[in-house]
Amino acid sequence: MNLWEQLRDWLLLIALLLASVVVMATQNEPLVRAVRAETMEWTARIESGFAWMGRYVRAVEENDALRQRNIELSSEVARSRAVRTQNEELRRLLSLRDSTRASMVPARIVTKDITRQRNWITLDVGRADSVTAGMPVIHEAGIVGKIVLVSEHYARVMPFLNTDFRVPATILPIGAEGIVRWEGDRLDRLRLQHVVKTEPVERGQEVVTSSHSDIFPPGQRIGTIDSVTVRPGRNEFSISLRPAVELYRVNHAFVIRAIPTLEKDSLEAASIP
Repeated sequence: MNLWEQLRDWLLLIALLLASVVVMATQNEPLVRAVRAETMEWTARIESGFAWMGRYVRAVEENDALRQRNIELSSEVARSRAVRTQNEELRRLLSLRDSTRASMVPARIVTKDITRQRNWITLDVGRADSVTAGMPVIHEAGIVGKIVLVSEHYARVMPFLNTDFRVPATILPIGAEGIVRWEGDRLDRLRLQHVVKTEPVERGQEVVTSSHSDIFPPGQRIGTIDSVTVRPGRNEFSISLRPAVELYRVNHAFVIRAIPTLEKDSLEAASIP
């Protein structure tokens, strides 16, 4: 069979198909109607399948949009909570300032490094604000630390979460005294030392700065006794405190303009052999 005969056969087939389509479209016989109905049913099923796919795609897109909106709303809620917490902290600090006659400088914590044993905090106040080394830093909840370095507009603070920090303390209401320090392990525990085991020390008692402190005014909160044990072979307790200030959450503080007693410090330093 040559090429012309193949082409003729194809043209004849196409013509017959077109004729059959025309007959089915123009005739209204029962068989034609049945074929047409079946064709429409299958077409409807196919369209329904594609419609389901379209709804699925739209549902996925809407789900992604809702998820993104949920993330945005969660971020807004988190920011709102942070702002509310900060406002509450500032209100408490203002109440502290109004309740004392001490000259205090409000400060914002701009740097906080409490990831090591010798931790540090930087405040946004300095010599321009009449701040000098040796001044105490407090929060409405309790003590924060003491200033050790000062520049014109910034001050570096040794917080109580520093293994070099020491502060004389008094246990209320019994009046027993000791020294509070941080052992460099847990951020939520301090150690109260040199309290003899004859004192009626109990869990839950409050510990404040004593009148023997040359940095902090007496009565500033340090923490609450969390546990009391007797050290084997020793005449003193092993006392654990929960700090009054959660240092990792604090963003603002006050510097008390308490000028160190240089004359007293010089005299005591000279008396040391």
